[in-house]
Amino acid sequence: MMKELLANPWFGPLVAALIAVPLSLLIHRIGGMVLERVTRSVPALHTMLLSIKLPAKVVLPLVALQLIWQAAPDDLRFVGNVRHLNGLLLIAAATWLAVGAVSGFAEGMVKQHPSDVRDNLEARRVLTQARVLARTANSVLLVAGGALMLMTFPGARQVGASLLASAGVIGIVAGLAAKPVFSNLIAGLQIALAQPIRLDDVLVVEGEWGRVEEINGTFVVLRIWDDRRLILPLTYFIEQPFQNWTRHDSQLLGSVFVFADYGMPLAPLRAEVERIVKAAPEWDGRFFNLRVTDATERTMQIRVLCTAASSALAFDLRCTVREGLIDFMQREYPQFLPKVRFDSESEPRAAAGAMEPR
Repeated sequence: MMKELLANPWFGPLVAALIAVPLSLLIHRIGGMVLERVTRSVPALHTMLLSIKLPAKVVLPLVALQLIWQAAPDDLRFVGNVRHLNGLLLIAAATWLAVGAVSGFAEGMVKQHPSDVRDNLEARRVLTQARVLARTANSVLLVAGGALMLMTFPGARQVGASLLASAGVIGIVAGLAAKPVFSNLIAGLQIALAQPIRLDDVLVVEGEWGRVEEINGTFVVLRIWDDRRLILPLTYFIEQPFQNWTRHDSQLLGSVFVFADYGMPLAPLRAEVERIVKAAPEWDGRFFNLRVTDATERTMQIRVLCTAASSALAFDLRCTVREGLIDFMQREYPQFLPKVRFDSESEPRAAAGAMEPR
């Protein structure tokens, strides 16, 4: 029995496999502990290392097994099938490892730039670049991994050769079909690099005010102020105009417009605006003023400017100022609220003229 076992051509490769797998796992454990200690001071690399810990535990034994199967005699029965299966598993595991490395490095970069600070412009820039570029790279890695797995099958290579023979027609059809996909892919790269928008930016798009909640590989999710979601393709932000209220910083200058009769004195209004703004917790202390910006045949337009640290605070501050001014005018100067004037003496003459026969 032992002689027959030793004489089996699979005995040597199997014994080598039984030794190589535990040895590779031991190397993985020791190497992982060393690398974790070394990279602890570098958050991006440390996070990447933690994210590839599990796929690396699969890749190392598969690499060891593939070396053993390749070293086995070619005339060994079923060795070709074993090599092919091990190769497929190795490609899949290597793709998993690469995707984990990209995602882990991106998350590590995000952790180095926390966004829960008052001035989070740099953090939002890094977050947008890391997330968008990581998703784009992972999409390319998954496609490449799937293509490599297909190319290991002879039938797939023959199909590929036949497709190349008719590349003219197929290329035109594929180009037309994949145009939206490639357009969004290129737009995603432009957004990640040029950054016309970032995560948590405040935008006005299609007449809607909201924050950028998500940027993925094909579209952007804008969270509207009333918790609705506006879904827009990536290409929209490359081809269409829109407003970005937090492009350079989160500080904003808010405006409030009210209308009053020409008899309204401006000095009390300026004093009241100063009192309201300085008492408002939303004001950041930078600037405020009151000016008459327009005059119509009936009323004058009064504009109040005031600053806040963010768009949300600016909106609340504008509401506070608007409510305070209206309340002040209703209480102190109700006679100067906007009104429609008419001449009482000319009214009977106009009525009489309308009644005369024509």
